[in-house]
Amino acid sequence: MRPCALNGCGVVLGCCGERLRYGRGCDSGRVPQGSPRREAEMHPVLKAFVCGSISGTCSTLLFQPLDLLKTRLQTLQPAVNGSSRAGMVALLFRVVRTESLLGLWKGVSPSFARCIPGVGIYFSTLYVMKQKFLVDRSPTALESVLLGVTARAVSGVCMLPVTVVKTRYESGKFGYGSVYGALKNIYQTEGVRGMFSGLTATLLRDAPFSGIYLMFYTQTKNLTPQDELDPVLMPLLNFGCGVFAGILASLATQPADVIKTHMQLSPQKYRRTSQAIAFIYKDFGLAGFFRGGVPRALRRTLMAAMAWTVYEQMMEKMGLKS
Repeated sequence: MRPCALNGCGVVLGCCGERLRYGRGCDSGRVPQGSPRREAEMHPVLKAFVCGSISGTCSTLLFQPLDLLKTRLQTLQPAVNGSSRAGMVALLFRVVRTESLLGLWKGVSPSFARCIPGVGIYFSTLYVMKQKFLVDRSPTALESVLLGVTARAVSGVCMLPVTVVKTRYESGKFGYGSVYGALKNIYQTEGVRGMFSGLTATLLRDAPFSGIYLMFYTQTKNLTPQDELDPVLMPLLNFGCGVFAGILASLATQPADVIKTHMQLSPQKYRRTSQAIAFIYKDFGLAGFFRGGVPRALRRTLMAAMAWTVYEQMMEKMGLKS
């Protein structure tokens, strides 16, 4: 036998000139099964993780100042009360004046440490569940809620210790030198309980948010004529649907976010979620459960909308259905 003279393709010629094929022959352009290139191809779940991590990086970097303002507003004393909007603007100028413009990005290191793997875990978990339970169809409203809740619960539990560090960085009340140093300090002084402080409130905030968000996001997209839309405009459609879904989900979960912040900043003071609820109601009233709502709604809405837009565009580029 001798190899074919046409560019070393997948055909060999026997001694009588017969063509013995493997793969699909000279004109297929395909790589034979088991070749190094096919074996080295990235697993779809890993692709979903990478796409999610990149989308989380972009959105975290852009919207970190809003998260910092939200944390500071939630922990202001009653004497500094004012309208939410005026409070946010006044606090913005105060941070820039006392901590410089870069002070608005305080806590971005733990935000990256949380969001890059956290968003990757969320989207890869979501992808696995869709592939397992939803074959070639869109989820119903209830299925969207369950998918979002489960994926966020998995991600939230995995990344909660870093979330605690991030909240403390943003509050300006702790002088940690690094994320690792903060985790080590919390473990040594407060134990595992301190690293997972606010777990219940975090899950009550993040899991419903993701479930409600995914429900409104998927249902809104299903109502739009995507087949008739110019592909160039698809990112704008995804972003618009994300903004709409994010506003509704943020309003529904704001009280849990306030409770979570207080518990993570004072774990020794609030041993149970009910204690934090009683304190907030006593000192701030019902309005206290919605403090910091404006910057959080802006951040969560824009961050989620951008994350989903970037994620879906990257998944499409990789030839996968998100």
